[in-house]
Amino acid sequence: MSDSRVQVYVACSLDGFIAGPDHDLSWLPGSGGEHDRSHPDKDAGALEWEDFIQDVGAMLMGRSTYDVVRGFDVPWPYGEMPVCVATHRDLDAGAPATVKPVAGGIREVVDMAKETAGGKDVYLDGGNLIRQAAEADLVDRWIITYAPVVLGKGISLFSGLENYYELEITGHHRYAFGMVQIHARPSRR
Repeated sequence: MSDSRVQVYVACSLDGFIAGPDHDLSWLPGSGGEHDRSHPDKDAGALEWEDFIQDVGAMLMGRSTYDVVRGFDVPWPYGEMPVCVATHRDLDAGAPATVKPVAGGIREVVDMAKETAGGKDVYLDGGNLIRQAAEADLVDRWIITYAPVVLGKGISLFSGLENYYELEITGHHRYAFGMVQIHARPSRR
């Protein structure tokens, strides 16, 4: 199999939610479409989206996440990047040409995404899919950017894991809008 890394790049509330109730993302700084990509208040080691995505050859997305993104009133945000959607249902008729459904267990869909990535990294997105990959020890790198907000409820990043999951922090950086970015990898015993 390929040497592709599986990476998670996600924003999270301080209490561990990647989205609020009903997939609400309005709590994210800049979520109103005003993303200032030249953040003067971030550390040099903080990883911007544009830099992260350079090493990504394919995205593996959960079906719920796909449906939420398709529901945004914006053009498809992933451009020409190949996107594998883990699903057992047909995709909508207007699905972008770069999107394909993949089905199977977590190891199978990750392997399909790695094959699609052609030796580059796989970007994993979607709470349930991320938890499944963590449980199966398939995530190689975590980039979690914590926003200074407490949501109280929503879609959790880690809640629901069945087993103890230990991470080794490899870096932490001040990020824009008062956020803190953590770089980590699993502590594989």
